[in-house]
Amino acid sequence: MLLRPKSRTIRNLKEFLIEKILFTTAFLAVVITVGIALTLFTEALPFFKSVTLKQFFGDKQWSPLFSDPHYGIWPLVTGTIVTTVIALCIAVPIGTIMAIFLSEYAHPKVREVIKPLLELLAAIPTVVYGYFALLFVTPLMQKFYPELSGFNMLGAGVVMGVMIIPYVSSLSEDAMRAVPMALREGSLAIGATKLQTSTQVVFPSAFSGITSAYILAISRAIGETMVVTIAAGMQPDFTLNPIRPAETMTAYIVQVSMGDLPHDSIGYKSIFVVGACLFLMTLFFNILGQLARKKFWKAY
Repeated sequence: MLLRPKSRTIRNLKEFLIEKILFTTAFLAVVITVGIALTLFTEALPFFKSVTLKQFFGDKQWSPLFSDPHYGIWPLVTGTIVTTVIALCIAVPIGTIMAIFLSEYAHPKVREVIKPLLELLAAIPTVVYGYFALLFVTPLMQKFYPELSGFNMLGAGVVMGVMIIPYVSSLSEDAMRAVPMALREGSLAIGATKLQTSTQVVFPSAFSGITSAYILAISRAIGETMVVTIAAGMQPDFTLNPIRPAETMTAYIVQVSMGDLPHDSIGYKSIFVVGACLFLMTLFFNILGQLARKKFWKAY
């Protein structure tokens, strides 16, 4: 049945408006990202008028607010990396196993109960996680390892891992459930077990979405603030030892932002330098994840 000219005009107008709204939304996302990057780097560049790159990358101490200032960024970088790695060692395997269970093994009624409960973990305020790490997890670990410091990267990293499990499990489960049922049936028809089908057919087919879940988890762990501020301590220390206290990039930004610093002071500028480094780290891991995904798809 042919549309009347008036109906066709209304439909074309609706399509035009929808297209423009979608374009505007996508364009705004790009503009906001570029605006954040420009703000960070514009405010960070004056820092290097007072601090050389050799001091910034060559020194192993970070104390820009002390009477004897040091500007080595590496203590903050190592603190951020150690807590992130610990968190990922908890979240990635547990989240992936839970995703496989929910997608391939769980009864629909069980899935309807477990998945919302998992997603509730992401709704808990991070300050609660911070005090949970400080007042419960760390004292519990000290019973098995008495030398463990009251503030440490291990407890903070473990709790961060628990916190980001929903990002891995929920998104990975959604990606796996999107895999066509025909692939599962074909695998089972040629004699594969359910475990083999889950790990060698469904998982690789959903790897694009699963990689996105991993990247989001990495970015979430790197950018976490309150857990590491409360539980890891705020002592910049160039160490990879997880049982020691340390300060992460986000914790330093919180620490300095709480003070009343002059706009042109070196301490104020250091906030944006650390923020710019954090932005570049997140960008690096995102690019690395995209490259890994492309390489994996070529292999299959």
